[in-house]
Amino acid sequence: METKSLAKVNDVTIQLVTDNEQKLVPIRPICEALGIDHDVQNRKIKEDDFLSSVATLSVATGADGKQYPMMCLPLKYVFGWLFTINPKNVKEDAREAVATYRAKCYDVLYNYFTEQNDFLEEKQQIVNQKIEEYENIRVDFKSAEKRLKTAKTDLFKAKDFTYEQWKEARRQVSIDFHS
Repeated sequence: METKSLAKVNDVTIQLVTDNEQKLVPIRPICEALGIDHDVQNRKIKEDDFLSSVATLSVATGADGKQYPMMCLPLKYVFGWLFTINPKNVKEDAREAVATYRAKCYDVLYNYFTEQNDFLEEKQQIVNQKIEEYENIRVDFKSAEKRLKTAKTDLFKAKDFTYEQWKEARRQVSIDFHS
C-alpha cells in the first residue's frame, strides 16, 4: 500500500492511497477541508446503492500523522460524490469553490450528453450545404455541357462550310426587292 499527497485544500492534505493497484481517496480529509460532518457523509455513502458498493475501508494517514482505517472511495468516483455535496452545508470559505465545482459538473454532464447531438446537427448543416453546392455545380455542369455540345456542333459546321454554301447564303441575303 502506497500513500501520496493528491492535493492540499484549505490547509488539509488530500491523500491518494494505492491499494492493490486501486487508487483510493479517504473522505475524512475532504470533509475536514470543506467543514462538513464526516459521519453524515459516511452515512450518505453507505446509504447510496452505488457508492456503498465501491467504498472500502483502507489505512490512511490522519492530520496528526498517524495511520487510521478510513472510508475511501475509488478516485474515479470521488468527483461524483463531491457533486452531491450542497454548498450550503460546507464552511463559508469553501462555499464558492464547491458551488463552482458543481456548476462545472453540470456543464460537463450537459456537454457529455448533448455533444453527440451537437455533432449530428453540425454534420447535417454541412451535408445540406454540400448537397446544395453539388446541385448548383451539377446544374452549371449540365448547362455548360449543353453549351459545349452546341459549340462543338457549330465548330464542325463552320469547318465543313463550303465556298458554295457561303455564296448561296450571300445570294439569299442580297436579293433585291425593288425590282
